[in-house]
Amino acid sequence: MFCQLFGKYLLEKEAINDFDYSTLIKEQMSVRVRLGTIAVAEGLLTEEQVEEINQQQLTQDRRFGDIAVEMGLLKDSQVGELLAKQGDSYLQFVQLLTDMTDITKEKLDEYLEDFRKQTGFTPQEMEALKRDDIDELLPIYVVTTKSYVAQIAGLFLRNLMRFVSRDFYIEKAHRAKEYEYVHLASQEMSGDASIFLAIGEQEDEGAFLQVAGGFSGQEISRVIEDAYDSVGEFINVTSGIFASSVSQKKINVDMEPPLGFPDQKAMGDFYILPVILEDKRLEILIAVNSDFSPGENPIKTGSITHDHSTSIGNNSGARVLIVDDSRMSRRMLRNILESGGFQVVGEAENGVNGVKAYQALRPDAVTLDITMPEMDGLTALEEILKLDPHANACMITAAGQQDKLIRALRAGAKRFISKPFNEEEILRNIREVLTAK
Repeated sequence: MFCQLFGKYLLEKEAINDFDYSTLIKEQMSVRVRLGTIAVAEGLLTEEQVEEINQQQLTQDRRFGDIAVEMGLLKDSQVGELLAKQGDSYLQFVQLLTDMTDITKEKLDEYLEDFRKQTGFTPQEMEALKRDDIDELLPIYVVTTKSYVAQIAGLFLRNLMRFVSRDFYIEKAHRAKEYEYVHLASQEMSGDASIFLAIGEQEDEGAFLQVAGGFSGQEISRVIEDAYDSVGEFINVTSGIFASSVSQKKINVDMEPPLGFPDQKAMGDFYILPVILEDKRLEILIAVNSDFSPGENPIKTGSITHDHSTSIGNNSGARVLIVDDSRMSRRMLRNILESGGFQVVGEAENGVNGVKAYQALRPDAVTLDITMPEMDGLTALEEILKLDPHANACMITAAGQQDKLIRALRAGAKRFISKPFNEEEILRNIREVLTAK
C-alpha cells in the first residue's frame, strides 16, 4: 500500500512520471519473496511442510511464521532470519526510486514528511504503512463501533494479497444507506450474528474481473455468470475463515450460498471500504446486525445438470459425480479429477438435482458442496444414503462450516475436501474413499 499511495503522491507533485510509477509498482511487486520459498531454499522446510502451513493459513488467517513456530517446524529466531532475507519492501521501494530518478535522499525525506502531513498519519502510522501492516493500518481506515467490520475487512484484504494481487491500496471506510452498482457479489452469514459481505463495482473499470480471474486462475474477459461465480467463491472463502475464527468464541454463523446481482442498488445500513486494485476501483460492503438488501433477482450461476456419461470415451477410471452450485468449483474439480484418471459422469448445481443425478448415474463416488441453494449438501447426503447406504461421499467445505461437516461425517460422509482446492488433497481423498473397506 505504501508504494501505491506514496507513488500517487509523487505523481501529483510531478516528481515522477507515469512510466516511473508503473515501473516502480511492477518491480516492487516482483521482488518480495514468500517466506516458504526462502525456507525451502535454505533447507529449513520441505515443500510438503510449506504446503501444510499454507493450507492452515487458509482457515486460521495467521502469519506463515507464527504457524510454523506453533507446529514446531521453525524457531522464532529462524523466522526472524527469513524475514530479513525476504527484504524490506520500503527499502526496496526507496532503492528503486533513487536508482530510477534524480530524487536525492534529502529530497525524499522532504517528500515523505509532506506526504505524512497531507495524509494525517502519525509517525507510528507511517511506519506501519511502510511495512504494509494491515492489522495496524485498519484502525486508521475503518473507524466503527460495529463489531466484526474491521475484522472482516482485514480478512478480505489479506485474501486479496494471497489470491489476487498485492498491487492495491485502500481509502477510508464510510457508512452508507444505499449503493448503486453495475456488478455485485454478496454472501449472507446468519445465526448468532447477521452479516453480509459483498464486493461491488459502480463502473465497468475491470476490478470485478480482476478479482474473478485472480481467484479462479482463469482468464475471464467479460462480467458474465462465471465472473459473478468466481467473485462469490472468493467471498465464500473469506466468510468461511471469519466464521471459523468467531466459532472459537462460541459464536456460530451459517453461510448462505453467494449470489450475484447486476445493475441494481443495495439498501440498508452498511459500511463501504473502497479498494483501488491495480488502479481499478471496487468497494467492499460489510453489514453487521442491520437491515441490508444486496438487490433483487440474483443471477443464477449454474442452472443445468450435466450428464457426461455418454462422452467419456475409453476412460476406465472410477466414476465421480460433482454436486456444487459454483460453476467455477465444478470446473476445477472436473479438471483435477480427470487429470487424475477419474471419469466425471455428471454435474449438478444443487442438492435436489444432485440426488436425482445420483439415482440416475449411480457413480462410484460423489462430491457434495455443503452450502447450496434449494437443498444443501447435508440434506442431499442424507437423501443419497437412503438410495445407497454404501455411497462414497466427499463433502466440499469452506472453513467455518465445522458443525455441518461434523454432522455430515456422522451421517455417513467418508471424507471432506476444503476450499480453496488443493489438487493432491482432492485426489488423495477420492482414492481413499474408493479403497476404504
